[in-house]
Amino acid sequence: MRRTEWQRWSGILFAVPWLLQFVFFIIIPFGGSFYLSLTDYRFRGAPRFIGLENYLDLFTDDSVFIRSIVNTIYYTVVHVPGVMIISFFIAILLNQNVRGMALFRTLFYLPSVTAGVATAMLWLVILQPNGLLNQGLGLVGIPGPRWLTSTAFAMPGLIIMSFWTVGTTMILYLAGLQGIPQHLYEAAAIDGAGHVRRMWHVTVPMMTPTIFLTLVLNIIGSFQVFIAALIVTSGGPANSTLFVLLYLYRKAFLTFQMGYASAIAWILFVIILIFTLMQFVIARRWVYYEYEEAE
Repeated sequence: MRRTEWQRWSGILFAVPWLLQFVFFIIIPFGGSFYLSLTDYRFRGAPRFIGLENYLDLFTDDSVFIRSIVNTIYYTVVHVPGVMIISFFIAILLNQNVRGMALFRTLFYLPSVTAGVATAMLWLVILQPNGLLNQGLGLVGIPGPRWLTSTAFAMPGLIIMSFWTVGTTMILYLAGLQGIPQHLYEAAAIDGAGHVRRMWHVTVPMMTPTIFLTLVLNIIGSFQVFIAALIVTSGGPANSTLFVLLYLYRKAFLTFQMGYASAIAWILFVIILIFTLMQFVIARRWVYYEYEEAE
């Protein structure tokens, strides 16, 4: 066998393990879940094909599902900008050249590697009526609300809790900031630009690829929020924190409506896909890539 042929076949052989797991653990489950979404299946007996009935019921006869979509979008609209703004300014502070900066970066990132259940249990204590958050508000004369038992404050409580893990986004911003050429700041300073103008005209444009990446990742993640709602509020009170993924879990593993749950999963997949594609289309208008100008 000639050398070029061996190189081609060796590449295929090395790719076979990945291809097998891709087919058996992604493609086949994808197809299976779509088929189940077209059936009435409750673990016992064979699935009964019912066509699009599950999808029709979700949008025409299931107000709880509609409520879960509204809750998820509400969470996304507030959570994503909050995480991105907070992590951006933390990254700017952590990009300074001062003593002990490695320690500060580690401390800000550590909460992001904490297990989701452990974080939820911690915030379950913090958000109690006599918890640390209300005690802190009381020090400045603000009566703390009942975060976990009020329909008005349960969702804001979960959003505040979500800011605990800004470290992952912060690390991405920090990497992007350190990749900005210093000569751009020097040129802007020579032209008389102050800190604000350098931030707006140099830092932000050069950071748009990283901002776009974190925007896509955070929106996808916010549509998949599950552990916090399950542990802290269980979707309550009065379904005010019931997210789509939590509703899917209830239908699949509490009432064993696997076909119905599969339909919810596919609707969630389509929603995330639409939002992601919209971002890629809009990104052409505001995301700046340095190599484009060079071309």
